[in-house]
Amino acid sequence: MRATKAVINEEALLHNLQRIQNLAPKSEVIAVIKANAYGHGIEQVANILKGKVNLFGVACTEEAILLRESGISERIVLLEGLFEAEELALVDHYNLELVIHSQYQIDAIKNFHPQAPITVWLKLDSGMHRLGFSPEDFIDEHQRLVKSGKVKLPIGLMTHFSDADDPTLATTQKQHGLFKKLTANFLGPRTEANSAAIMAWPETHQSHIRPGLLLYGCSPLLDKEGAQHGLKPVMTLESQLIAINKVNKNETVGYGSTWKTDKDTHIGVIAIGYGDGYPRHAKSGTPVWINNRLVSMVGRVSMDMITVDLGMDCTDQIGDRVILWGPELPLERIAACANTVSYELLCGISRRVKFTYCTKHEPSVINMK
Repeated sequence: MRATKAVINEEALLHNLQRIQNLAPKSEVIAVIKANAYGHGIEQVANILKGKVNLFGVACTEEAILLRESGISERIVLLEGLFEAEELALVDHYNLELVIHSQYQIDAIKNFHPQAPITVWLKLDSGMHRLGFSPEDFIDEHQRLVKSGKVKLPIGLMTHFSDADDPTLATTQKQHGLFKKLTANFLGPRTEANSAAIMAWPETHQSHIRPGLLLYGCSPLLDKEGAQHGLKPVMTLESQLIAINKVNKNETVGYGSTWKTDKDTHIGVIAIGYGDGYPRHAKSGTPVWINNRLVSMVGRVSMDMITVDLGMDCTDQIGDRVILWGPELPLERIAACANTVSYELLCGISRRVKFTYCTKHEPSVINMK
């Protein structure tokens, strides 16, 4: 059996949640588990966190229904709201909460007859210019929702920051100030802080916070790593050596002959590639952990394999365990070598990778859905 797998550490996930709660002790946590819990398994992560958080944040009704049908009874917030009016029947049936960011969503609510008032969060576009009502329209849209008679009062209030990952910029303070000004006369819960703002901007914590990447042990701040924040990586991506070949000086390795040896060496072949979600654009020199040391990935990433320079005097053997990222090797370093972000690598793990969920007692292995 192919040894490539992702090991999910439940203890690390709970550790990170506690760290987040310590950073914002007065705030309730909306645990963001959209996009298959950032690639970690939405049902599994929700079941680990249930009873420890009061709300889950997902992107769409499909994700929310999956949680409800797997036994999750906690509150679920649809962070992108609804995409079409027909979804309101599902929102009503499954007792979901909506983020409202567009007039068509308010119009749909006004024309719907729910069994009970719908819980909504009205979103302000405070400067990201992606989703949300403009500052000029925000107060009027709030009144439209109140007068609709279809939503639970008081209405929740929300915004999202564009540059919270860079504490040297004043953008977050400006966006926070605008949100604070426009919501000053409203009751209702408030949420501003994403993972980066939880770390860098404590004044934005409000009644609710929305950790995503933090839960999974990665830093949301520029040029930082999770361990620097007291976090533990939840996912370890690992595989094994399947071949070791002696290669002479001035020989090339891999597709396109993009890398050439500068001395005699041994090249190790590892059973992982972009077909598993390892980044296609990881450059030569990207670190890989094997037998308690870092070695360099060399040549191009293939669909099913990568190659590493083990050195002339290596004692590695076929079958040896290899760590692509995890506690020994921060994911942020791999992302930097591939000119991408941790989010993309976590979400990009493919279906053929086996997932193992480890507790302090015994692991269970499943295939990704």
